[in-house]
Amino acid sequence: MVEWWRRLTVRNCLAMRKLLFSSLLIWSLVGGLKAHAQKMRPGTLTETEIEQVRESAIFPDMRIALYTKFLELRAAKIKSLTLRPRSADRVLQLDSLLQDFTALMDEVGGNLDQYSDRHADLRKSLKMLTEAAPRWVQILRALPGESGFDLSRKEGIESGEELSDQSKRLLSEQEEYFKTHKEEKGQERDDDKKPGS
Repeated sequence: MVEWWRRLTVRNCLAMRKLLFSSLLIWSLVGGLKAHAQKMRPGTLTETEIEQVRESAIFPDMRIALYTKFLELRAAKIKSLTLRPRSADRVLQLDSLLQDFTALMDEVGGNLDQYSDRHADLRKSLKMLTEAAPRWVQILRALPGESGFDLSRKEGIESGEELSDQSKRLLSEQEEYFKTHKEEKGQERDDDKKPGS
């Protein structure tokens, strides 16, 4: 009879281990999905802005110019919020705006990577972006550090500095590239080249 009880206890332990392992696995997957969903920032662009970005999908220079315009608007909002008296609502608004601003700068950086590989002529919009990005970083640096949005502010500064460096580097590369490839000036995409070129 004692042997039967011992086997039952061993079976229970194995079953409990499986149950515990399965629970931990599910918990970690749900946590990972939640973290990924938080990174996405679905409210970064308005419906109108999303439509404008879609319409400019095949025109890289126009798309980068649009993103620059959207970032300018958000930078102005951030700057205007710094003039308001300190409050919990202000901290929440700034944190949300800073997260959206950072996500948008990262999106622009991703677009620049993609378009530079295709040798799209982005020089016009890159000049605007190269002038604007350091100004955005200054706005973020001028924000007084408050615990409610300090992490978002630091991430925004880092993202802004990366975007500034990337846009300057890409503008320089494009100036050099289009000096030697004059026939490709003004092209929107790599496949705009004439067949046999």
